[in-house]
Amino acid sequence: MKVKRATMMSPDERLEHGGRLGEAVRRWGIPRHDWLDLSTGINPIGWPVPEIPASVWQRLPEDDDDLETEVRLWSGAPSSAGCLPVSGSQAAIQMLPRLRKPCRVGIPAPGYQEHAHCWSRAGHEVVPVPLNSLTSDAEDDSHWLASLDVLAWINPNNPTGLKVSRERLLSWHEQLHGHSGWLVVDEAFMDGSGESLMPIADKPGLVVLRSLGKFFGLAGLRAGAVIGDPEITHRLAIELGPWAISGPARYIMALALADRRWQIETTARLADASQRLQRLLEDSGLSTVTGTSLFRYCAFQQAEAFADALARDGVLVRRFEDPNALRFGLPGTEAEWQHLSKALLIAQKTLARTNAETSQI
Repeated sequence: MKVKRATMMSPDERLEHGGRLGEAVRRWGIPRHDWLDLSTGINPIGWPVPEIPASVWQRLPEDDDDLETEVRLWSGAPSSAGCLPVSGSQAAIQMLPRLRKPCRVGIPAPGYQEHAHCWSRAGHEVVPVPLNSLTSDAEDDSHWLASLDVLAWINPNNPTGLKVSRERLLSWHEQLHGHSGWLVVDEAFMDGSGESLMPIADKPGLVVLRSLGKFFGLAGLRAGAVIGDPEITHRLAIELGPWAISGPARYIMALALADRRWQIETTARLADASQRLQRLLEDSGLSTVTGTSLFRYCAFQQAEAFADALARDGVLVRRFEDPNALRFGLPGTEAEWQHLSKALLIAQKTLARTNAETSQI
C-alpha cells in the first residue's frame, strides 16, 4: 500500500456533516416537517428517554455515580483498562491529538474527516491511508505502519462501512507499539457487530472510542466513552477537566447502557432494516452498496445529481466527493420507507432521462 500526503485545510475551516436540515430547507424551499432526513446514520428509533429527576439538574455532575461501572459492564472492558465517560466521542477526537508532540498520523481515506482535521490542527502530519489499497486480512500488507507514529482508524468505517477484523487491528497495534506508537480506534458504528476491541483495550498505546449517538439514537445527548491504555485515559481526563459530561447525560447514559433487552431487540431490528434498505437501493439501480446496520453507502459518478433529485422530493442524504458517493440512513416508520421508495423511483427516472438527453447532444 502507498500512503499519500494530505491536502491541508485551514485550521479555522469548519467541516460539513450530516444533519444540515435547515440548510436544505432554505435551498430547496421545502418545509422542515416535509423532509425525510437520512443524512446522519443515526438510529431513527432511539432508546426511550425517561423523565429526569429534578435533583439531576440541580447538582453538579459527580464521577462516583456508578456510570463507570455501567460502562465497564456494557463494554466488557477489563478492570486494568482506563474508562472515561466523555461528552461524545468527538470530545476525545478533538483532545487526543494534544497529548502527543507533532508526529505522523495515519487516517483512513475516505473516513470521518474530524480525525484528520483535529490531528492536523494540533500540528501533526496527517497521512491518508487509502481504503482501496488495503489487502485482505489474509494478505495483510502493513509495512506502511513503520512510517507512522499514530494510526487513527475508524471501524466500521464511516462512510464506507468497511470493517477490519479484531486480529488485524491487534497486529497493527503490535507494530505501532513496537516504536511507542498509538492505535486509536473509533467504534462509533460498532454496536451489534461483536468485533469491538473494548474487552481487550488495556494494552499500552491502544485507545477505543464509543458513542451513544448512533446505535442508541441519542446524538443530542453528547455522551460516549473512551476505553484503553489507562495512562492515556488519565491524561485525557486531566485535559478535559471537571464536569466534562453533564449530569443529565451521565444519568441517561447509565440507564441506556444497562438496558440489555432493548439493545438485543434493537440489534435484530436494525439488521432487518439495513437489509431492507440495501434491497431498495439495489432495486433502484445502485449496485455497489456497502455499509453497516445503520447506513448504506453507494459510490457512483452521478451521486450529486442523484442526491439533488432526491432532495427535490424532500429526501436528504449525505453526499461525498472523494469518491463521489451517497450515504443513506434508515427510515424510521413505514410512511418514511414509502417516501424513500417513491423518491428513489423518481430520482432513477430523472437520471435516466438526463442521461438519454445528454447522449443525444
